[in-house]
Amino acid sequence: MRLAVRIALVAGLALLIGLLAHEGTAILTPLARAGWVLLWLVPLHILPIVLDSRGWQALLEERIPPGTLFWIASVREAVNRLLPVANIGGELAGIRLLAAHGTDGVAAAASVTTETLLTLFSQYLFVALGISCLLRVTHTVHAESEALIGLGASLPVILLAAVLLRNGSVFERLEKLAVRMLGEETLSFLNGKSASLDAAIRALINQPARLLGTLGWQFAGLLSSVIETWLALRWLGHPVGFGAAIAIESLTQVARNFIFLVPAGLGVQEATLVGVGHLLGIDGDLALALSLAKRMREILFGAPALLSWYWIEGRKELQHVRGSSRP
Repeated sequence: MRLAVRIALVAGLALLIGLLAHEGTAILTPLARAGWVLLWLVPLHILPIVLDSRGWQALLEERIPPGTLFWIASVREAVNRLLPVANIGGELAGIRLLAAHGTDGVAAAASVTTETLLTLFSQYLFVALGISCLLRVTHTVHAESEALIGLGASLPVILLAAVLLRNGSVFERLEKLAVRMLGEETLSFLNGKSASLDAAIRALINQPARLLGTLGWQFAGLLSSVIETWLALRWLGHPVGFGAAIAIESLTQVARNFIFLVPAGLGVQEATLVGVGHLLGIDGDLALALSLAKRMREILFGAPALLSWYWIEGRKELQHVRGSSRP
């Protein structure tokens, strides 16, 4: 996995550098035109995280303080967006932080696993809406059949994952496989909890009202993220309709999530924005300027969350060392 991530990183960086070199200094013109107003993208990102947190809370038995859950959700996103963890590390960090704040570990893992599954459904709906908007705005009716085929082909994969989690013992079987490969002593920390995790996930999946609530909050969060793209393009000097902004945001997100091995979506985000922008009449330099504005927001919003997490973990480790050194 590490080798694959490194190869993907090199390929993504090469693509990014190639795109930037192709457009040259023309990228700086729209950024200079917008200026400091682009910093408003940072506080605007609070809204999608708040909505996602509300959806996550619907899957938790215990009531977590909204501020705490918002912070954990921010750390989750920052880990996935800024670190080379193949979009998995954020979920593990979320489970760890929930458990550290008193939530049962199995319940925390079940909530994150179920929420991740629902995220696939909400993003599927989001990209379906984005493709619909793209076809409507660009009038590319001839591409409608290909788009529908692509959506139809991906839906069974999501449904299969849902069926397996609901009816199968996925994590218990994974634990047995890992024990056979690595040995029982190496994985003694599991202590059979995978069976409890499967049961907790099945219990959540059998509560449609909670699932629909989470799905609704997630979809609202995805729609609110479009505001950032819509405003950024206005500030960069190329205003577009909200339908076009939905197409841009949804297809960019699905590309980053689909090619998840590339750390931070380097090159993937830029190539997608250039491609979709071309269909919408947005020049390559403007598309790359939009990508840089998005990355600026990711860093300024995500870095403080990561630093706060490292600081808290560092304090815990220091307290543990001090406690163990006392006679």
